[in-house]
Parts: sequence; structure tokens; C-alpha cells
Amino acid sequence: MTKAELLAPAGNLNKLKIALYFGADAVYAGGKAFSLRTFADNFTDEELAEGIAFAHARGKKVYVAANIFARNADFARLAEYLRFLQEIGADAVLLSDPGAIALRNEVAPRLPLHISTQANTCNAHSAAFWRAAGASRVVLARELSLAEIGGIAEYNRGLELEAFVHGAMCISYSGRCLLSDYLDGRSSNRGACVQACRWKYEIRSDQAKNGGWLEMSEDDKGTYLLNSKDLNMSAHLEELAAAGVCSFKIEGRMKSEYYLATVVNAYRRILDGGYTAALGEELNCVAHRAYTTAYAFGENRETVNYDDSQTKGDCEYIANVLSWESGRVRAEMRNRFYEGEELEILSPGGSFARRFTVRGMRDRAGEPCADAKRVQEIYTFDCPYPLAEGDILRRRGKK
Repeated sequence: MTKAELLAPAGNLNKLKIALYFGADAVYAGGKAFSLRTFADNFTDEELAEGIAFAHARGKKVYVAANIFARNADFARLAEYLRFLQEIGADAVLLSDPGAIALRNEVAPRLPLHISTQANTCNAHSAAFWRAAGASRVVLARELSLAEIGGIAEYNRGLELEAFVHGAMCISYSGRCLLSDYLDGRSSNRGACVQACRWKYEIRSDQAKNGGWLEMSEDDKGTYLLNSKDLNMSAHLEELAAAGVCSFKIEGRMKSEYYLATVVNAYRRILDGGYTAALGEELNCVAHRAYTTAYAFGENRETVNYDDSQTKGDCEYIANVLSWESGRVRAEMRNRFYEGEELEILSPGGSFARRFTVRGMRDRAGEPCADAKRVQEIYTFDCPYPLAEGDILRRRGKK
């Protein structure tokens, strides 16, 4: 298949490095201001410069989100920030606010412009409008079908199209939601979403008994009425590429390091070697909601996850590999494990999916140890497969 860009989220500098290690071609990140994920760790200015230098040294790219819907008071600082991004060599800035886009054109014209999904680009004419405004890429709305994407690409030859392929979806699919602001006073459109769509809801009536609370069900499945399923297009990347998408975007700047490594690794392998059932199953190794292809194949009335707010993954994150030499691995514990149990390797290398039994375990002091129970303790033990720093060890199932 034609190689498209694999674009991964980077909630902080360490996640940036993990995403690139597991095979992302580029990452998108946010600074401490102007980003729509203010509850992520995000990057200081110094960290952004370091992350961009780290990526460029490896032939990778960093796109920086500054996609809030700005207020008057934001513009003086935003102008400084856009100049800074241009100076440190950011590969693009993601914007959605027309005023912010005009400001970029004025103060940082050499900084490539990508239009955020927040702009809700649903048609070929909107994409052409953004291209005329200086954009080299548009991140498409999640509401689109493959046929509609193809129409946008045909009308806008030369304009790069980016589309989400995996991860959580806002109930307002392109993300322009007022629910958080209404219920908690925190504006989603300025980066402070409390994910109120994931809450369990009840109905209260002054006509009801028991304090006014009424039982509510949705086809006997529960009351997660606003809780979207997670997007999963892993089996359909060829169709997306054929429609004109050049960048496959994974959602999740607030997801864990283990989630990021697992999902990026799976999509990298699918892009390089094609989809297989085994790689599809990899995406069940992390916590997620029920999966959906959303509207890729037309109207879909099954995009809400009524059962629960989230499903547990099939694997448990156990340890980070620090080094491997002569059949011995040195690893930092993340969840408790034991001498004699079987672990599995998560790696971008050839040892991926290999399993081995923990033998000869010793703690940091070199003392024999049967129970790795100390949080973030360093343990060494036998592993017959070559590993590298950055690889991850996991357990199938839950203890």
C-alpha cells in the first residue's frame, strides 16, 4: 500500500520519544497555552525546542497544536508564541480560529499551517477556503465518509488531508462541544474539557418517589447516553489512502505511555506489512471503549457505547526495559509480577510478541527475589530474546 504518514499524540516529552521509538513518522504536541488538552502534561517552551530537535535528528516531524477558539486577550501572547514556533523549527502549527490563522500569516508566515479538526471541515469548498488562507494541510472532520473524503481530495489536488484513524471520539464528533462548559464551567473549546460525555446519567423528577430519582435505561444496557465508541480504522487504511488521506492520526495526548506504545506499534506494523487479525487484536491490549468505524462507510447509528465508560484491555503493563545483555534483562517495574510467570514483549523490533518465563530474578541490590512488588524498583532476570531500551514487558490477562 502507499505509505502514508503515521501521526501520534505526544502529551509530554517522554511520550514524544516513545511514539517515535515505536514507529511514528510525526507527533503532534501542545504547549502550556493555546492547546485543547490543558489537562495533559504538555510542553514548556524549552521542552518543545528539545522535542523538535530530537525528532529532526531522527528524520521525524513535530506539529504543535494551538487550536483554541481565542478571545481578544489571547492575541498578544499568541503572536509571541507563533513567532517562537517558527524560530524553533516546528514543522507546522495546528490552528482552527480564523483570527489566529490571520495572525499566523502576519507574524509567522514561514511556519507551515495545518487546519485543526476543530474547524469542522466537512466539504471540498471549505478545504479550498483554508488552502487559500495559507494552509498546506487540513485535518478532516470525523463525520466524513470515505466517499466524501475522496471528493474533497479530488477538488483540492495538492492539499494534504489528515484524518483520525484511532482513539476516543467526542460526542460532538469534531470536538466543538459545550457540554463541559455548561455542566462544570470549563470550556472544551479552550482546552479544559472534563469529558462530561463519559459520565453516567440519571433523571430526576419532582413527580417521582424515592427522592425524585427515576430509573433510566437504554435498551437494558445502561445510562452512558453520550459516550461515543472509540474509532478504529486499522483494517481500512488502504481505503483511506485511496480516498486521498496522507496522514493517519491517532488520538490520545492524555493516554498512558503503554497505550501509546501499543497502538503506535500496531499501526506501524499494519502500514509496513498490511493488516492481519493478530495486529487487529493488538488494539484490544489497551483499555478502550467498543470500537467503531464511525461514518467511514456512510450513515452509522451504532456509534454510542451504552455499556460502560470504558473496557479494560487484554494485557497489563508490567515493566519498562532499561537494558539487555547476555540473556539478562534489566527492567523498571510498573505493575507487580513474580518469578515463574510468563511475560510478553512489546517492541518495534524482532522480539515483538515473544513470550518468556521470568527466571533468576534479582532486585536492585542483586539479591534473589521472587516477588517484584516494589513500585518502580529495578529488577534483573533471564530473557532469551534480545531487547532494547524502550521496549515494554506486559502480562496477558489480569492478576
